[in-house]
Amino acid sequence: MKRGQLRVLLGAAPGVGKTYTMLEDGKRLLAEGRDVVVAVVETHGRAGTTAVLEGLEIVPRMVVSHRGVELAEMDLAAVIARKPDIALVDELAHTNAPGSDHEKRWQDVNSLLDAGIDVVSTVNIQHIESLNDVVRKITGVPQRETVPDTVLRAADQIEVVDLAPAALRTRLADGHVYPALRVDAALSNYFRLGNLTALRELALLWLADEVDSALKTYRQEKGINSQWDTRERVVVALTGGPEGETLLRRAARIAARSAGGEVLAVHISTQDGLRDSHPGALVAQRTLIETLGGTYHQVVGEDVPSALVEFARSVNATQLVIGVSRRSRLAAALSGPGIGATVVRESGDIDVHIVTHAAAGGRFTLPSAAGALSVRRRIWGFALAILGGPLVTWLLAALRSKESITSDVLTYQLLVVAVALVGGIWPALWAAVLSGLTLDFFFVEPLHTITVDEPLHLLALFLYIVNAVLVSYVVDQAARRARAAQRAAAESEMLATVVGSVLRGQDALQALVSRTREAFGLSAVCLISSAGVVVSSDGEIAPDDQVTSIPVGTRATLELHGPDLAAYERRLLVVIATQFEVVLEHGDLTETASAVGPLAQADKVRSALLAAVGHDLRRPLTAATAAVSGLRSTDGQLSPADRTELLATADESLQTLAALVTNLLDVSRLQAGVLGVHLAEVDVVDVILPALDELGLGPAEVEFDLAEVPLVTADFVLLERVVVNLLANAVRFAPANTLVLISTSHFANVVEIRVVDHGPGIPTDRKDEVFVPFQRLGDTDNLTGLGLGLALSKGFVEGMNGTLQVEDTPGGGLTMVVALPVHQPVATGEDASLGDAPTGTTTQAPSLPGETAREPLPQLEPATSDVNR
Repeated sequence: MKRGQLRVLLGAAPGVGKTYTMLEDGKRLLAEGRDVVVAVVETHGRAGTTAVLEGLEIVPRMVVSHRGVELAEMDLAAVIARKPDIALVDELAHTNAPGSDHEKRWQDVNSLLDAGIDVVSTVNIQHIESLNDVVRKITGVPQRETVPDTVLRAADQIEVVDLAPAALRTRLADGHVYPALRVDAALSNYFRLGNLTALRELALLWLADEVDSALKTYRQEKGINSQWDTRERVVVALTGGPEGETLLRRAARIAARSAGGEVLAVHISTQDGLRDSHPGALVAQRTLIETLGGTYHQVVGEDVPSALVEFARSVNATQLVIGVSRRSRLAAALSGPGIGATVVRESGDIDVHIVTHAAAGGRFTLPSAAGALSVRRRIWGFALAILGGPLVTWLLAALRSKESITSDVLTYQLLVVAVALVGGIWPALWAAVLSGLTLDFFFVEPLHTITVDEPLHLLALFLYIVNAVLVSYVVDQAARRARAAQRAAAESEMLATVVGSVLRGQDALQALVSRTREAFGLSAVCLISSAGVVVSSDGEIAPDDQVTSIPVGTRATLELHGPDLAAYERRLLVVIATQFEVVLEHGDLTETASAVGPLAQADKVRSALLAAVGHDLRRPLTAATAAVSGLRSTDGQLSPADRTELLATADESLQTLAALVTNLLDVSRLQAGVLGVHLAEVDVVDVILPALDELGLGPAEVEFDLAEVPLVTADFVLLERVVVNLLANAVRFAPANTLVLISTSHFANVVEIRVVDHGPGIPTDRKDEVFVPFQRLGDTDNLTGLGLGLALSKGFVEGMNGTLQVEDTPGGGLTMVVALPVHQPVATGEDASLGDAPTGTTTQAPSLPGETAREPLPQLEPATSDVNR
């Protein structure tokens, strides 16, 4: 029996229209005369999905009983018995109820395919097994239902049902995806614009990768090695040399000429790691290619041209960009065709661009007289030549025969090579000349003379010298690279140690001077400014120490006491001096900000406080004073009704005054960082109900959507005051005949309390002012207090390790979101931080804006405040 074909509709998130598209395609296929049935579909109560179902045959579901609950699942046996041409199966990642034929719905689909039935199914990107952890990091929501990648990749056809994130949020806000009560929480959590954009990119990239894999598989199956120019892919070869930047920019321009062009930079490194390259230049070039929108690759291969062409073919490249050789004409003539010529010969139908650059045709130079070898190794080389020559001569003379001349020559040649390996070029030249003369004197006729009768003898001496030069050159280059690698490793380690010391909390300047002294083996390091020594390292200064001064900008000098430093060490010190300058400037900026910022903010708060106290406290105080004065008046006889009214006025005014003073005291405690916060496990429902009672609110004013959520870690009293403030604020601004909504939801390890109104809201450019103390944002009735309600609420919430945020209500209005951590019991201990405070722990709230934290308060993000809008 021919196996059925699988078509999968892939979506970035719920609500993009996968199910709707599947059903529409089913209707289209039905109209074309195909036998189509709906094996299972999940409408989720969406009217549009339900409407498009009309006219399609639906196979009744089977009912599975599990723990007393009846669950409806796809009836696999009924669908197979019905034997349609095409079955529509929604939600491929669904987990079946226990007792079903298979654990997963995708296994049911495999059975349908085996039965020869074509299947159209749907899945979201978050349900793909390989992307599950990536989606969890983006959204914070773990997905327990997944589909193996192999199942999807085995599908005959995969299509992305795409919808722009903004359009999906609009669809969600209009109630086309979830019920109205769930819209607000969904928009603020999983369906954030950033989340949807990232998920959409994941879906498109996954499909693009699948298309590339399918194309590669097809080419392999069909044995197609020719180039298919589906899009321009430009591979640029990097050697680590200075020409890399020129090549990358040229490749980027080539790719830009065609829409969708792609640039891939590749560096071929040999297995022994001895290929000439500069790690620092490669790092800079890698950063450049990523800035240009390309990708960087590293490939290990002994034959550079072959490895480069093989990589280009593996990525289906259309063009190769390489640089003109940096070798001189003499070097090129001696070593044969270079990489460029070989790449052109092997590239086949891949276009090769050979780009000239400033470093092309470099001059060939011999190693310097000093070379890269140490003095000690050169001395050992001379010693080996001086001692080894006579020893070899004695041995060869003792074993001399007429037929031994060839072995004699090779033995002396071996000595020359050994000397070159140990001491480099000059000991090798010395050994070559010495062994040549010795060979001629003792073993070449006429014996015991330096007479050269045969021109070949001169040629032998010349070959001795050439061999010595070549071998010593190789040794010198290897030593240079080894020394450069050691120096680079030491420099990197030193810089990493310095940075690590600073990141671990050590004083930056002290860490810099200490690590500098250790790295360069100095006696002492001092940073000196015009005011004197800023910081110095430990160590004693010897009388014969040399002093090296490195300027640190225009404000200080770095003095180094110890041995004279080499040129490369001085270059590294210039980099370290730059770090000193950055640290000094950062310290100045921090000091200035810490000195000016709190003063300006404190002055602003005090000015607002004086303005508020001047009016808002005077009003209830004046009313209370007038009422008491009226009660004490003896000029006239007060009626019982008048006396009752005056007493009520005095009582109301004094209560208002007490509330204002309480808020002022709380603000003072927050500013001082001494407001006690008693953290314990709290049920948010137990907090909401007393808050409603305090405000005298009921179903006529407030609508409830209280989901079952876990306990939170909070202070019961402070949380109740927060809810009271937010509800009072929302009720005050809610239009007539509209209800304020209070809801709870659970997202990741956070519980959210939402207070939603449909009032005038707040302009986007003024939302940052909501939590500023003594601000009413345009209120002019002067009857609503000092403007501290939201300021205190934010301070209280942040003192409980939560957040208080402002969001727009879909359709107009304002939503206040209190987010608190789910309670997770931890072991008590002296090191328990505020974020991990156990049940019953008392901690302290953060300060308000403009106030610095006072020790030993926990280091929390400073809270900002504000009240009524």
